[in-house]
Amino acid sequence: MTTHTIGWTIAEWREENRNQPEGVRERLLALRAELAKAADPAWIYIATAEEIDQQLKQFAGATDLPLFGVPFAVKDNIDVADMPTTAACPPFSYVPHADAASVAKLRAAGAVVLGKTNLDQFATGLVGTRSPYGVVPNTFDGRYISGGSSSGSASVVARGLVPFSLGTDTAGSGRVPAGFNNIVGLKPTKGRISARGVVPACRSLDCVSVFALTLSDADAVANLMSGFDPEDIYSRRAPVSARYFPNKPRLGIPTNTEWFGDTASSAAWHSTLKDFAAMGVELVPVDFAPMFELASLLYGGPWVAERYAAVGDFLESSGEQMNPVVRKIIGQATQFSSADTFHAEYRRAELTRLIHARMAAVDALLVPTAPRLPTIDQVEADPIGVNSQLGTYTNFVNLADCSALALPAQIRSDGLPFGITLIAAAWQDAALVEFGRRWLNTRQLKLGATARATPLTQSCPEAPAGHVRLAVVGAHLSGMPLNYQLTERHARLVESTFTADHYRLYALAGTTPPKPGLVRAKDGSEIVVELWDMPVENFGSFVALIPPPLGIGTLTLHDNRQVKGFICESAALEGSVDITEFGGWKAYLQSLHNKTGDSLDQAHTGSFA
Repeated sequence: MTTHTIGWTIAEWREENRNQPEGVRERLLALRAELAKAADPAWIYIATAEEIDQQLKQFAGATDLPLFGVPFAVKDNIDVADMPTTAACPPFSYVPHADAASVAKLRAAGAVVLGKTNLDQFATGLVGTRSPYGVVPNTFDGRYISGGSSSGSASVVARGLVPFSLGTDTAGSGRVPAGFNNIVGLKPTKGRISARGVVPACRSLDCVSVFALTLSDADAVANLMSGFDPEDIYSRRAPVSARYFPNKPRLGIPTNTEWFGDTASSAAWHSTLKDFAAMGVELVPVDFAPMFELASLLYGGPWVAERYAAVGDFLESSGEQMNPVVRKIIGQATQFSSADTFHAEYRRAELTRLIHARMAAVDALLVPTAPRLPTIDQVEADPIGVNSQLGTYTNFVNLADCSALALPAQIRSDGLPFGITLIAAAWQDAALVEFGRRWLNTRQLKLGATARATPLTQSCPEAPAGHVRLAVVGAHLSGMPLNYQLTERHARLVESTFTADHYRLYALAGTTPPKPGLVRAKDGSEIVVELWDMPVENFGSFVALIPPPLGIGTLTLHDNRQVKGFICESAALEGSVDITEFGGWKAYLQSLHNKTGDSLDQAHTGSFA
């Protein structure tokens, strides 16, 4: 592969396409031509030049679209209009006349479908070997599996052919391939992204998932696809409120981990836990017995009948043309009665209640994405047993109505990737992404299987939906006496930064505890501030606590961003001390400590004359 776009992120594609919109077609066709040169089991269908041209005509000249000219791949159980959907079963193939809801939103945003990707047939498997189109090998070492069922979608992203792709996730298919190929796998809350236009696996559990080279890209794509779809009976409206994890979260980890003989994964896990502890994370042992029991219901219980409900007619008429392992798994549906189904549902509800009770004691769960990374030969020798092992930490997630995020952790001692997954309750997707950014900023990894270093651009450029970004300058700073007013309202520290250079800072007279006043001025200086994101529903009660002469206005930061922040009435400056020269409130308090020998606590809890 020689095309210069290999390993580009969405931001790089957008920048190039906006700067040179006349070259969009040439870049996409050059990439398509490279892909078509040699057989690649990751692809089932590659868009023709005419199909790419047709897509480009739909938004000709609309360079302001968020994904203008950005290529992506679609797992071949998700419909793309006028391209065949096979679900990795050629006799099942059909040509849809409409896009799946998820694909339609991305194409409306300017993205271009480059092709359809391989999968474990009918999305039944976590291995990536159950397809008549061939086994999709691991992108780091072809002797190992890629993971499934979204094998092709993960492979084309990990190799940098496209910046993102769509997969599906019922039992871990959007997470296991991410962990095995050193990329991000975002499994959203069920119903957040419409599954209309997806060949069902288990319709009540299926999620459209996102693979990407960076977390920022995965999050942006998921946000573009999100939204209630009245035509999808399992679509749900997202709640207005959201929260972040605290700066030092509590993460629940399994009390006992089984590695099925994979010592390299075991060593990587324990090394990764040390890295989390070094971030200040409190690791809390959690008994995963109910998670494991719930996971066993997915294939060992009547939920397999839901797979039969999706493709049973085809199995009965053309079962001999199916992958024999897939046919055997789905065929188990005949072993369960209607009463078995209800009993299993009752047990699922009981276990889910217990799981969420345990999760309430922590901010999220932290697990290995998979306990082992097997070779293709090992899977062929025991296709069902090995597959079951891979779902140890994934199979329960959708049954328990959780959100999850698979992230790269490190490269194992044998040169293969090791990934971790964060799991939280439904609608905690944003919290997982925010903490995932913090985690990835501690890593020094390559982008997927490319030679490109992961950019430290995982920061959040603006407050997420449902939050206000607030600049604090004095008594609300970290460690200061009023900081609790932020934390008790679930605000989260984003960064420490500076204002633009047209502000002056004053120590206000007669305030308890002592407070500074920030005032805009022609001959000012940069002043240190902290940025905090606060849920909108808590912002009003916070503002009500602010006494005169202080208030909330709009501050300009040194990089020209504008945020809400503390301002002061100029009339209050009489008798106050100009402390701009210190560059910030904490530096000023340190100067008082140096003069008097008082502790900093005494300095910031006293009063000014």
